[in-house]
Amino acid sequence: MKINFKKTYKFAIKSALYISLFTTGFVMMLMSLFYKNQLKHQIAFALIFIISVYIFSFLVLQYRVERFIYRRVKKIYDEVSLLESTTLINQPITTDMETLSREVKKFATDKKLEIEMLEIREQYRREFLGNVSHELKTPLFTVQGYVSTLLDGAMDDKNIRKKYLKRAEKGVERLIYIVEDLDMITKLESGDLDLLITDFDIVELIENVFDLLEMKADKKKIKLAFESKNIKSLFVRGDQDRIQQVLENLIVNSIKYGKDEGLTEVGVVNLTKKKVLIRISDNGEGVEKQNIPRLFERFYRVDKSGTRSEGGSGLGLAIVKHIIEAHKEKVYVESEFGIGSEFSFTLEKAHKTQKAEVNLL
Repeated sequence: MKINFKKTYKFAIKSALYISLFTTGFVMMLMSLFYKNQLKHQIAFALIFIISVYIFSFLVLQYRVERFIYRRVKKIYDEVSLLESTTLINQPITTDMETLSREVKKFATDKKLEIEMLEIREQYRREFLGNVSHELKTPLFTVQGYVSTLLDGAMDDKNIRKKYLKRAEKGVERLIYIVEDLDMITKLESGDLDLLITDFDIVELIENVFDLLEMKADKKKIKLAFESKNIKSLFVRGDQDRIQQVLENLIVNSIKYGKDEGLTEVGVVNLTKKKVLIRISDNGEGVEKQNIPRLFERFYRVDKSGTRSEGGSGLGLAIVKHIIEAHKEKVYVESEFGIGSEFSFTLEKAHKTQKAEVNLL
């Protein structure tokens, strides 16, 4: 690789000036002592002398800079140039120590950040692969176990055959559920999933989700309530199907980790003329403070035990985060261990709703 060099003459210029001034002053002092009353000759001599000393000093010093410093700096750049991606080699090489120090410091900081990011990604990759294999392994082994049992002779018993096939079917359904969620989150992360933005009534959508999840909540005797009873209708802008998925995931999560005979409340809050906040709160287990920042990671579970008392792909909250961010909105979580949790997200109000509010004002 060809490297451009940018020489600096600042050191040699200043040093040569200092030497010239000192030697000229010293010689002039000697001449004033030995050659009095010859000021004109002294001035002419001084000019010739200072120019000669300055040129000589400059050449010697600049040569020394090149020999002693410049070549060593070049060696540093040559070694750094092995890293083709660095921005340091895209700049002319300088022998100015201040500039070089600044460039090397910036290079070292950038490399440190890159290494830290690579370590984080590697750790994330290991965790992700481990989680995927664990989530897929459980239903696969379940299906395999029931099918093997049937093939070993249990298939002759009609009752056992029907029971085991139903259980195997549930395992296959769980596999399909996990794969579909993985496909969904992959599309969301890559931006391949197009959103169909329309105006819809968020209150009506919440009531529809309540109807869908009523039986699931009844199993744990959890009451589903809409706390904003004074709001009969409120139109927002977004992809209705995706926002319904967000509500379902958050409410299912609330039911899953809620206590028996508990309460899950959904509220709608008018934040501004353009924004609305949807809140999903419960009085369930809650989450410990150190776990809250990782809740939206794929497959992250607060419960690290091998058992899965509750179903789910482990991707629900990650999908929620990506759908809301695809709408260019924000999702929030507050939780206190042993007391409960609250998840909330913002949405843009529909334009006609904004006009109606302006008219009312």
